[in-house]
Amino acid sequence: MPGAPLCVRMPASRRLRLIAVLSIVIPLSLLLAQCGKAPPAGTLAANAHATGDTFEDRFPAPQFRDRFPTESESLQWAPRQRTVRTETIRPEPARAPDRVASVGSTLPLARPSAKEDLTTLVSMKSSAFPYFGNNPRSEAPFLDIAKGDRRGHRSYSGKVYWQDETYNDSRVLVHVPEHFDARKPGVIVVFFHGNGATLERDVRDRQMVPQQISDSGVNAVLLAPQLAVDAADSSAGKFWQPNGFKRFMDESTAHLARLYGDPNSTKAFASMPIVIVGYSGGFLPAAWSLEVGGITNRVRGVFLLDAVYGELDKFASWIENNRSGFFVSSYTRYTKRHDKELMAILQEKGISYREDMDGPLRPGSVVFVQTPDGITHRDYVTQAWTEHPVRDVLVKMAATPALTRVASAPYATSR
Repeated sequence: MPGAPLCVRMPASRRLRLIAVLSIVIPLSLLLAQCGKAPPAGTLAANAHATGDTFEDRFPAPQFRDRFPTESESLQWAPRQRTVRTETIRPEPARAPDRVASVGSTLPLARPSAKEDLTTLVSMKSSAFPYFGNNPRSEAPFLDIAKGDRRGHRSYSGKVYWQDETYNDSRVLVHVPEHFDARKPGVIVVFFHGNGATLERDVRDRQMVPQQISDSGVNAVLLAPQLAVDAADSSAGKFWQPNGFKRFMDESTAHLARLYGDPNSTKAFASMPIVIVGYSGGFLPAAWSLEVGGITNRVRGVFLLDAVYGELDKFASWIENNRSGFFVSSYTRYTKRHDKELMAILQEKGISYREDMDGPLRPGSVVFVQTPDGITHRDYVTQAWTEHPVRDVLVKMAATPALTRVASAPYATSR
C-alpha cells in the first residue's frame, strides 16, 4: 500500500533475502526498529554504558578552562587585576639615600614597567609596636603587668592585653596604586585604624582603604601601621615618642621605593606631603604624631573619622599653627560632644570653620561634618556623609594643587 514500510509491501521471500543483505551493512537493531520490532527500552543505553560510548563520552561538556582562558592567556585583553601580596618583608640594613637633582615633577625616575596595584605587609622597626617605653599619660611603664615571663598592659577599660599577643606586630600595610607616578606631585596617606582591628581583615578587606585610595585616582600611596592587634585599646606605642612619626616616615621611604619598583624614587617619597587619617581609636596616635612627631612641616591634611574622643588641645594646636593644611572631622552622635568642644576652642582662637563637605579642600580649610542617625560607627570608614569618605576627601584635596606640593626646600634637599 502506498506509504507503507518497504518490509510490508514486499513478498515474504524477497523480504527475507533483503534483510540478509542489509544486515551486512546496517546494524540489525536499526532494521528491526524500522519494522516496528525495536529492542526493549534501556537495552541500547545499557550496551553503550558497557562499552563506554555514551553521549557524554562522545560529546563531553566544556570545562571552565575551555570556556574561559587562563590569566596568562588573557593578559592581552583582560582588565588589569589588582595584586595583593600578604607576605612580610623584613627591613634591609640602612643605606645612604640616593641623590637626585630635584623632587619636583621632572625627577629623572625610571617608571616601572609593571602596571598594577601593589599591596603588601612590611615589618618596620619604627612601627607602633613592640613598645617598651612609658605611657605618657601616667609616666609609668607601658607594660605594667607581669605573669611569669609574660608582660602585658592594663588598658583604660581595665582589661589586660599581653605583649606577645597584642603589642608584638610590627607590620605595616603598604599600598601603591597602579596609576601612581613618583615623578609627579603626590601624597602619602597614613591611616591609623581603630580598636579591634587587623590590617588584612579590617583595613584592607572590610574598610577597603587601599581600594579607596586607588579609586580616588589621586597620586597617593598608603601606609597603615598595625596598632594593638584586634583589641579594645588605642595605645600609640612608638608614636608617643618624640620624633617617632618622623622615624616611621623616614624608614618607610625605602619600602615604598622598593614596592614602586625604582630605588631612585626614595628621595621623592622622603619629601612627599602627608595626610594623616585617624578612625575611631586611631585618634590617639594621630594626635601624638602631630604633637611630638617631628615632621609637621610635611603634614598637609588631617582627617578624623568619628575619632574626636580626646586630645583636643593637640588637634587645636596643629590647626592653629599649620594654616597651609586642611582639617576634616566627620562625626556621629558618639563623638558629637567632643567635636563641639573643639569647634568652641577654634572659635576662641578666631579660626573659622564650615559644617559641610561641599567644594574642594583648600589650605586652611577646617570642616566639621555631622552624619545623620542610621550611620553606624563600625561601617564609618566606608559610609559616613558619603560612601567611601577617604576617597572623597582625597578627590577634594586634589582639586587644590598647593596641598600636594613638596613640603619645603630644606627638607627636600637634605636628610
